[in-house]
Amino acid sequence: MDRQIFSGRQNKENFWYQKGDKIIPATMGLVPSDLTGLGHHNSGFYEHRRSSVVLNLPGLEVFPGDLLVSARAADYLCHPLLLLNSESKKPRWPFSKRGVQGKDKNKHISDLEDCLSSLKITDFRDYEFHTLKDKTWNEVMEMHQKLPTNQLDLRKQQEAVWELFTSEGTYFLDHLLVLKMIFMNTLKYLQTHEYLLDVDLWRLFANLEELSQTSFGFVNSLFRIFKDYVDICETSPSLDFISVLTKYFRGSLCQSHQTYCLNYSAAVFYLESLKQRHDFGIYLKWCEQHDQCRRLHLPELLVAPLHRLTRYPLLLKNIWKRSTDSTEKIMIYSIKEKVEKAIQDLEGKVKWLDNFQKFRHLQEIVVWPPLWDRDKRFFIPECLKHIFKEHMAENILSPTNRHLLYEGKLTLAESTRFLDVYLFLFDDFLLVTKTKRNKKKLGGSDPGLMCPSLTAELQTVIREGGSCTVIDQPIPLDRLLVRGLDPLHVSVFGLRNAFLIQHENRYRQCIAAFLLQAQTENIKRTWIAQITAAISRFTKSQETKKLSSFPLPAEPSGI
Repeated sequence: MDRQIFSGRQNKENFWYQKGDKIIPATMGLVPSDLTGLGHHNSGFYEHRRSSVVLNLPGLEVFPGDLLVSARAADYLCHPLLLLNSESKKPRWPFSKRGVQGKDKNKHISDLEDCLSSLKITDFRDYEFHTLKDKTWNEVMEMHQKLPTNQLDLRKQQEAVWELFTSEGTYFLDHLLVLKMIFMNTLKYLQTHEYLLDVDLWRLFANLEELSQTSFGFVNSLFRIFKDYVDICETSPSLDFISVLTKYFRGSLCQSHQTYCLNYSAAVFYLESLKQRHDFGIYLKWCEQHDQCRRLHLPELLVAPLHRLTRYPLLLKNIWKRSTDSTEKIMIYSIKEKVEKAIQDLEGKVKWLDNFQKFRHLQEIVVWPPLWDRDKRFFIPECLKHIFKEHMAENILSPTNRHLLYEGKLTLAESTRFLDVYLFLFDDFLLVTKTKRNKKKLGGSDPGLMCPSLTAELQTVIREGGSCTVIDQPIPLDRLLVRGLDPLHVSVFGLRNAFLIQHENRYRQCIAAFLLQAQTENIKRTWIAQITAAISRFTKSQETKKLSSFPLPAEPSGI
């Protein structure tokens, strides 16, 4: 049998090599080495290093005026969705070829296709462990004429570790490398030839370079363990895999996956916006039809790291169950718990980041008119308007202060007309706004910069350069009443699925009322239920705060 399967021959086409304990990227032939996604990401971050964004996360604080931000902070602040300033709305490449028209456009497309046809991607899977990823542990032992151990428990443990190795090899070779070598490096190659210059590599692929390098180091370390095992004489000891698991799962493996996953939803949204372009569609089709893609599409490849991260605890649990040594079991179980905690932390970070991005967009599109525009009853002379300068109304929509519970489009019945309104239900107040669209205005927010969790209605408003103008002051939930209306009472006025919202002052006097109409009865009931539940939660939280602020007096010592 061929024993060269574990040979140590040098592979010139590998894209990393090992120097001591470090994995160092080798030279790649497609593009210059300085065009890396990570470098692009860092440059974009330091371009906005004077941002006044204030973050307060466990173990992470960033304040206005900070010039140098830690690497952990960069994972949040460098994200394009957090940088919604005037510069971020401008195209990075003002003279990009996206706007080419007519004959020039046809020539541009033809040149792009010629550039792609001149690109040749060699087989990049020629690693030592490539032929092993589809084999079982028993098949490998037979290939090397080595009898499996007589200890059943030990053999089961070896099979469980082998499953971790082969699945990591498949993940690295068939997903990460395909993403990197076919999609990302091809895009870099096109950009060096001045095509698709405005496509942001970081927003699409995030830290794919780092993720690929970490995965390669992990699978290569496991490969060396098995190679040493089968090369040792018949009285071979058990596998020494604990050190490898500890090094990578307590090191950069989970962290690099977290960074990638934080960008995933924005990357998918960005990809959907890019698909509308003809030139990007040609690039995408060329990559997906490449033989080494094996009929996988870009969205299927982009989601692979998320699936891989959630599978690690299952693979570690399988190894733990098949281990007999008490010390090994304790260490494996602690590693498994650390990975599970990393996944839980990621879920919290994703929710926080999504909420932060959403509020940044709301601050952009929600317009707070001054008092004299909001209510015509009040006459304020021009010379006195400076006294009524609004107190930074944008700060009301702060992601650190409140959460958005529910939102949606309704119709407001006024005395002479029906008005399209958009309601935002927060955890402490209700905001009623009227949507204003500006279809003539071009150059709204870049669709790739929009938060994926925004509703379709808000996305349309942003894309058309519109806004949501506040109709009245925010209605605190402890001053809000919601009433469902009998259809017999409102059908005379042509209203259906209507309900009433009242705003009361501290003396229980009604100071505003909104007669709202939903599209269906179910939507009406949902709104009433959501508002009622929010009022109940807010009331309970206020009562809890009052009790905590007035502690019971201490009993006299004489009692």
